[in-house]
Amino acid sequence: MFINTATRSTEDELMDDFHMEGEILRDSLDKLDAINKRLGGNKVTIDGLQYLLKNEPEGATISIIDLGCGGGDMLRRIADYGRKHKYNFKLTGIDANDYTVNYARKLSINYPEITYTRMDVLANEFSSLHFDIALATLFLHHLKNQEIENLLKVITQKAKKGVIINDLHRSKTAYYLFKLISLFISNPMIRKDGAISVLRAFKKKELISMGTKLQDTVSTVCWKWAFRYQWIIQKK
Repeated sequence: MFINTATRSTEDELMDDFHMEGEILRDSLDKLDAINKRLGGNKVTIDGLQYLLKNEPEGATISIIDLGCGGGDMLRRIADYGRKHKYNFKLTGIDANDYTVNYARKLSINYPEITYTRMDVLANEFSSLHFDIALATLFLHHLKNQEIENLLKVITQKAKKGVIINDLHRSKTAYYLFKLISLFISNPMIRKDGAISVLRAFKKKELISMGTKLQDTVSTVCWKWAFRYQWIIQKK
């Protein structure tokens, strides 16, 4: 079957169910962590963070939120980076799934600089948060275009330094490569959601267009391996 990647898919992923819990979700979170490590996906966010912090002195206190944090693997990598470079990071993971948040807390027991909260980032309570940097790693593709634009308007207004988005490139090549790789993945949730994620992902021109609607910001969108976009939004 030939796949159409001209526009973003609106098909739901299994992981979009905020009430999902249990072994298959836990296994999915673990395997996604492993896949990101092997394909270098976490480095896209870390490199963006390094860019935003290039003028920050040693010992600086920086508050960072991670939207749709999942099992917290990205925050743990950032905590390691902060310790190595002697930053005083205050890290907050935000996810709408209570089971996921509790699992992330368990995995992060050795990281006192990380806290987690269950919250829907599209809810009004999110606008009360204060932070220097917002991260969204493989998160925005779960949202509809209008939801993304509304959320970006809020977080770019609230973030004192900027926003780092790490998300997928929607392409036929990426889709068929994932379908090939998924033959060796036993987890049915990852096989299903992974293919949908590619079809819900972005073209570069779509991200650039969203960036032009954000006031008092400068956007940079770069393609990264493996089929990722690094989108850095800085405050002017």
